[in-house]
Amino acid sequence: MSRVALVATLLITPVAAQALDVRIDPHADLLYRQALPLLEQADNQDDGAAPLRTALGDDPELNRQGQAMARTLPTAVALLKKSVELGHPVAQYRLALYYTTYLPAGRIADAACPLLEASLRQGFAPPATAIATWCSPYNASPAYREALEAIPSMATLYAPYYPQPATRLACARSHPQGLQMQWGRQRDYQAEVFRLLGELDPQQRRNLLQKAVEINGCVEAQQRLTSQR
Repeated sequence: MSRVALVATLLITPVAAQALDVRIDPHADLLYRQALPLLEQADNQDDGAAPLRTALGDDPELNRQGQAMARTLPTAVALLKKSVELGHPVAQYRLALYYTTYLPAGRIADAACPLLEASLRQGFAPPATAIATWCSPYNASPAYREALEAIPSMATLYAPYYPQPATRLACARSHPQGLQMQWGRQRDYQAEVFRLLGELDPQQRRNLLQKAVEINGCVEAQQRLTSQR
């Protein structure tokens, strides 16, 4: 079997999950895409400063960066919120990512987790890692695992929406320094899903980690496999 065919097979397993019935509203998609260049401008403001990972407080440097972003970020967030009102799964993720980036840690779960969970339930892979970090007890529930298992069947629908940013992708090949976002391809997130499923299923862990490695060479999954020998 060729490598391309192997990867295609991996994206259908480990379960024979049927594709979810997800229809993205065209107007919601337009709003989301209008927000994208504004989000990019906000990230690149202040002479290329990396996006903040903490709430703006008394730190003068953080406040200076926040003021630089203020020209575009509120408009982007407003567009995302309008798209979210129409149920756009990718906008749900990007708005949740904004909350995990800028809100105080104690407020993140309440603001971001409903969005992350709604996006994941529609088969979009990027929320999976943020949920694993922020959204307890959902991140240990059968519903979380079922949502992860449905993701491979939705690959075609979401292919045009990649790459996507994340705070941390264990299976991504690039590892930016400092506070920068990691940008992952669809394959990176698919590998991440198998890695997370391996954490939830001890009996199938080795098989699932191996699939993560085969999809994109996931280093963390390979390290786990090596340590289990």
